[in-house]
Amino acid sequence: MSLTLDRVSKVVDGQTHIDAVNLSFEPGSFNVLVGRTLSGKTSLMRLMAGLDQPSSGRILMHGREVTGIPVRKRNVSMVYQQFINYPTLSVFENIASPLRQNGTGRKEIERRVRETAQMLRIEGLLERYPLELSGGQQQRTAMARALIKDAELVLFDEPLVNLDYKLREELRQEMRELFKARRSIAVYATTEPNEALALGGTVTILHQGQVIQSGPTAEVYHRPSQVLAAELFSEPPINLLSGRIAANEVSVQNSLHFPLNADLRSLAEGSYRFGVRPSHIGLVPSNDDDLEVSGVVELAEISGSETFLHLRNEQFGLVLHLQGVHDYDVDAPIHVYIPTHKLFVFDARDQLVRAPGLHA
Repeated sequence: MSLTLDRVSKVVDGQTHIDAVNLSFEPGSFNVLVGRTLSGKTSLMRLMAGLDQPSSGRILMHGREVTGIPVRKRNVSMVYQQFINYPTLSVFENIASPLRQNGTGRKEIERRVRETAQMLRIEGLLERYPLELSGGQQQRTAMARALIKDAELVLFDEPLVNLDYKLREELRQEMRELFKARRSIAVYATTEPNEALALGGTVTILHQGQVIQSGPTAEVYHRPSQVLAAELFSEPPINLLSGRIAANEVSVQNSLHFPLNADLRSLAEGSYRFGVRPSHIGLVPSNDDDLEVSGVVELAEISGSETFLHLRNEQFGLVLHLQGVHDYDVDAPIHVYIPTHKLFVFDARDQLVRAPGLHA
């Protein structure tokens, strides 16, 4: 069962929520929608499910148009941010409820509930009630109820956002394994680029209701088609610096200069924007082509075992993503190093013209 969106748009009270989206998802695929809050992820998923109808365009499942068919007549499941379980039903009955509604036999319900609960590691909780469960256990219950239908399309609207980091890591891994053995289409929405990278599969970057880029996750990450894709699919966002190529030299922000290396010699002279990921900037030089940048510390933001280090000088600011805890005083002088072979280059129209090698 394939799912195709053909120039699908949604306009509400004169405001465009989804703008002429073309997408196609194949059976057995795991697909991630990534974008900031209000980028259109939930609106798009509601259209896929049949909860809302598009203002224009077509939605096809297995080549058959289903644009006007409501959700109750489609084989679709959806999991939301909030734990939506029936509080007066046991975990077993919560999971079994879609099968009971479909008139499935008792023995088949018993088999499938226990099989699905085992996949999600909640087989020991079947006699409990939702209020007796932790947040992670409640979300596993909601996911089990969605998965037990063997729906052709399973939609996850930021289902792990309210869980702690460890639980999110665990459930992400389990979800990848679950869908390897299924022929249904999984679509997962998130605001976090790192979560999209962890989930793999394919990714679609959304911004203001438009598809910015779509494709295999690793390919989109390594070759963002434009500046906006590079900014949206990077956490923290990619650093962008204006510069020029002229006379066998690259000048950045009119203050940094380095010789035109082999990777950049194919580019014509002119103005460009150079991008460098925060994780690629180091505190010590590690390559012959490293470009030294001086500045002062603006903020050292420690997050668990990582540090986001913000620096500034008179011309520009940079953000570094460092492993480990690094404690700096505000306004302390600092030198950092940009490996010029890892630079992304965008033209005057903000389109990608050069990306580092996949292992750069």
